Amino acid sequence: MRVTSSMYFKSIYSKNNSNLQSELFNVNKQIASGLKIQYAKDDIRTFVDTMRLDNEITTLKQIEKSTQSGYKIANQTDVVLNEFESTMNRMRTLLVKAANETNSPVSLDAIAQELRTIENHLMNLSNTSINGQYLFSGSATDIKPISDDGTYMGNNVSLNSFTGSGTAQQYNISGDELFLGEKYLVRRQVTTNVVNTNLVGTFPVSFESPNPNEISPNSTIRDLMGDTDAADTTAKHHFYVRGTNSGGVSFNTEILMQDGDSVEELMRQIGNAYGNTNALKVVDVSMNSYGQFVIQDKIQGSSKIEFHMVGAVDFNLGDGDDRADISDPFYTTAGLISNLDGGETDFNTFILGTNTTDLHVKEFVKSDLTSATASVANINALLYDRTEFLKEGSVLSSSVPQIINATNKFASASTKLSEVSSSSLNGSTFRLEGISTSGNPYDIDIDFAASGSTFTDNISGNTYNIYNMGTPRAAVDGDEMSYQQLMDVMNMVITENYPAAVPGTDAQYDTAIISANNEGEYSIGFDGKLKFQDRLNSSTLAEISLYDSNSGDFNAAASLMTFNSNNAIVVRDPKTDFFDTIDKMINAVENYSVYPDADTRDTRNIGIENAIAMMDDLQDHVTRAHAQVGAQSTALTKSIERTQILEISTMTLRSSVIDTDLAEASLRLTQLSINYEAMLSIVGRISKLSLVNYL
Repeated sequence: MRVTSSMYFKSIYSKNNSNLQSELFNVNKQIASGLKIQYAKDDIRTFVDTMRLDNEITTLKQIEKSTQSGYKIANQTDVVLNEFESTMNRMRTLLVKAANETNSPVSLDAIAQELRTIENHLMNLSNTSINGQYLFSGSATDIKPISDDGTYMGNNVSLNSFTGSGTAQQYNISGDELFLGEKYLVRRQVTTNVVNTNLVGTFPVSFESPNPNEISPNSTIRDLMGDTDAADTTAKHHFYVRGTNSGGVSFNTEILMQDGDSVEELMRQIGNAYGNTNALKVVDVSMNSYGQFVIQDKIQGSSKIEFHMVGAVDFNLGDGDDRADISDPFYTTAGLISNLDGGETDFNTFILGTNTTDLHVKEFVKSDLTSATASVANINALLYDRTEFLKEGSVLSSSVPQIINATNKFASASTKLSEVSSSSLNGSTFRLEGISTSGNPYDIDIDFAASGSTFTDNISGNTYNIYNMGTPRAAVDGDEMSYQQLMDVMNMVITENYPAAVPGTDAQYDTAIISANNEGEYSIGFDGKLKFQDRLNSSTLAEISLYDSNSGDFNAAASLMTFNSNNAIVVRDPKTDFFDTIDKMINAVENYSVYPDADTRDTRNIGIENAIAMMDDLQDHVTRAHAQVGAQSTALTKSIERTQILEISTMTLRSSVIDTDLAEASLRLTQLSINYEAMLSIVGRISKLSLVNYL
């Protein structure tokens, strides 16, 4: 076959020229763009790897941005808590100064004024915001966390920074944790608030004891309760003890003592009422230097123990009865604490001979609470849980927080009463007494039953069903009743909006609730306490008392639940209510009270000495929160550093996948250029050949 020039041209120039130009174009494009490929079709594997790495870099940048934002909040929180702790140190210094009994009222007033200024500063710190977002409101960052009265207005939701696939880091401390959190290592401690002295030491000289003024565990019961004649061996001193133990179980017990028995023995028996045994102590019972009984829970993190005690002694047993014994045949109703209603609380009347009775009733706990029933209205000491809710303007509030036994958390509207109760509610009755918003008296029995709970108006005699929310609707099982259902009943009663018929259909029941809610509102606060607000009157006429029908009956089981009480004062507790505690501390200074003393201006003051201990607990609580913030900041910092390293590493890897090696590309370009020039040279030479060369 004859070889033509056309064949040479196609073989040497055309195909090679096209390939070389394509390679030269690609190399120039790589050098110009810095990328190995421009489109997915250029290299599918490189394209997929690049897209994967691009997504990874984008995610890392998002993580870094989120973490940086969280770090700013955590860092600002750290700064605020530094100032918080410094301010609290100053407050503690002032409390220690105020505890000096040589201070004059003028000095204490000056200290109290500075303490109030510090309180305002703490509130301002608590309401710190950054970029318009409050630090301590939880997720409700647009709501000022602390109101003017110290109430927390935020929520308990934590804020988290996205720190990686499926991982997050909290960067805030909610006000719920800081101002209402729990100090799990703290043991609840309560104290009586009546100062006790040696009563025998103030009577005729022949009866004086070695320590005429002081009461201690070594003193006798006769010293504690007083006497009007020579000591005897009759067990005439009766102590009626009521309360709640660490497990949330209520108890009432009578302790019988003789003149010569020691106060220490009384304390031992009080401990036994809580469940102490020779092998195990669940509470510590002690007496402070003011003769007040102090009960401390041995179990950490429990907020349940309560204490109330009444002492009684009949100084004349020669008349054939013992009026200090509430079960004595002298009384027509055996076992009721109200049988002591006619006793005398002031021992001086016996010293002066002005007494009109031989029954001495000894007060150990006092409050300004009033009784819901006339039968115990005369003696404050007898009151325990039949007391009326505190009234302030249009609001009525209970004093006892409702605490879930299993978790030690505050109850909410959806909590079942049985979760707080000592035992099953079925078969029990609660009494609801008082005055309605219209000024009319009411007297209600709330009966709990597994077959269906009801409430009865004892004035009209009408009994109504308390409906559940099941399908079909039916009267609720007592152990299934929630606080919301209880509050619905209370709201209907206090606003006088009863179901239209007896026992009432579920529709009539719901209509009555709606009508009641238009006139009044019941709620259970963040502190587990019940509250009623009159919607129609700025100063309500209403009065409320809610208690177990067994209340005050020592021949019956103890109250299953307590809503409002004249109980011992709480001076230490695992649960924190920051600004309420601060307010109590300052009140102690304002009342010039070094120790709890019911005879001061504020019956329920905690005393400056206890305020110092409470401040120690608050400082410990804030320090723990601060440490948590520090740990968060550290974790966020580490996350930022880790993310930056990963971002650099990923970008380096991406560069190795997609970016052009300019040195290599330049060398390749040079090689291709030389090849192209060589090819052109060969083609030129071939083009000059004569016909002879082809023969």
